[in-house]
Amino acid sequence: MPPLNILLITSDQQHYDTLGATNPRICTPNFDRLAAEGTRFDRAYCVNPTCSPSRATLITGMYPSAHGCWAIGVKLPEDVPTVGEIFQQHGYEPILVGKAHFQPLKSEPGSESIECQPILRDLDFWRGFHGPWYGFNHVETARMHANESHAGQHYALWLEEKGLANWRDYFQPWPPDPNDKYRGPYYQRDRLVWDLPGELHHTHWVGERTVANIERCAEAGKPFFLWASFFDPHPAYVIPEPWASMYDPAEMQPGTYVEGEFDAMPPQYAKTRETNPDFSAYREPSGQGLHGFHSHLHGDAEFRRSLATYYGMVSLIDLEVGRILDSLDRLGLAENTLVVFTTDHGHFLGQHGLIAKGAFHYDDLLRIPMLVRAPGHADAAAGRVSSALQSQVDFPQTFLAAAGIATPGIMQGVNQLDVWQGKAERARDWALVENRHNPTTVHLRTLVTDRYKLTVYRGADYGELFDLADDPGEHRNRWDDPAYREIKAGLLLKFVQAEIQREPTRMPRIAGA
Repeated sequence: MPPLNILLITSDQQHYDTLGATNPRICTPNFDRLAAEGTRFDRAYCVNPTCSPSRATLITGMYPSAHGCWAIGVKLPEDVPTVGEIFQQHGYEPILVGKAHFQPLKSEPGSESIECQPILRDLDFWRGFHGPWYGFNHVETARMHANESHAGQHYALWLEEKGLANWRDYFQPWPPDPNDKYRGPYYQRDRLVWDLPGELHHTHWVGERTVANIERCAEAGKPFFLWASFFDPHPAYVIPEPWASMYDPAEMQPGTYVEGEFDAMPPQYAKTRETNPDFSAYREPSGQGLHGFHSHLHGDAEFRRSLATYYGMVSLIDLEVGRILDSLDRLGLAENTLVVFTTDHGHFLGQHGLIAKGAFHYDDLLRIPMLVRAPGHADAAAGRVSSALQSQVDFPQTFLAAAGIATPGIMQGVNQLDVWQGKAERARDWALVENRHNPTTVHLRTLVTDRYKLTVYRGADYGELFDLADDPGEHRNRWDDPAYREIKAGLLLKFVQAEIQREPTRMPRIAGA
């Protein structure tokens, strides 16, 4: 058999319950096809509920506290070993198409970034740059969400090739202009119908260029490790027609806040219910832009419009996922390609009265959709739904195992290959989620087990404990509940054991030395 191809497909900030296989209100026939031909994992978790740290884990097999990209705005050091480098050493073509987000939007001495302005719009630079970069031998990337001013890079080059020389007119201007035509409160609050021609949306770009790179590798007879990285459904809630009108807001069912559910929660939760909350106590040097630390008060109609647009963004991604899967069939590669779909982290759209993301470790933010189609084991895995705990830190190690390549000791995950192939029930009994969004004041970690979730805050005596069997909606924090005292103690010990067990072993010990 030729070497196994590895295809990782990701979205950005997608709630776990946005697949047609679990949610009849959304249309995703290609995600559903992938679920029917493989396994849907309903207990998959991110390692960090923000973009850069979790994305860096997907290419390093290390937790953010180990690989160094511990928050948005922190650069992934370029000397950290990546899975792409290993694949390249074994004759693979490592390819990234779409969003990277490994570096900050500002470049400083010692933390130089090419994902920043004005480089993002320096098309001469990007015309000559395709890697190598973070282990990827070939890179086609962009940095914006929706119509943000960070648009440029290889996506802008593609737009010009398609004849849209005035592509800048369809994105917020750089430098920012408060009077630009897209001004308004829609970023996390409401939808905007984008006037960009629908066929030139960046989701189509990722799909088209992914297929082109698969074709290139097939023609060269070279195995690939390819990451197709879509930008949506991350806010802003902006999408062209017909996707903007695909879903009726009146038929949407956004999440809700249950009165009193924050009474026993850490203080940042209740503040989100205030009109003008004071989060100054969380600010500190080197702590910038606290995601989620603002008012989350929204009207029902606004939630419904946002959710309808969010669903449209997911359905557009689904269309391009079908295009990619069809290309594997057409090229005769489907039976020799491991396909994995997931996202970097989840998203709030009304659940617990919250929007987007922040230091709110409910399952809506930590759980992620995950589909795996592993070739050669269709009978064991096709149409299967697994509750085996999955973590993003396991992905690189499992990719290597699927390709028959040894895992370096620096990786901190576990090999999930037998679980992905339907030959084993589970490979881990806990998952850890880190969130160090500020150096000290927003620094928390969560332990997830089959039944419980425990969250510990740096320097605080408060925390969170949820019994997911008794309270799947996570409305009753049991941290201070006397009836859960022994369970809490046992989980804290398990937390310590998990911290010990995930310690990497970069170099082996040589006996007698």
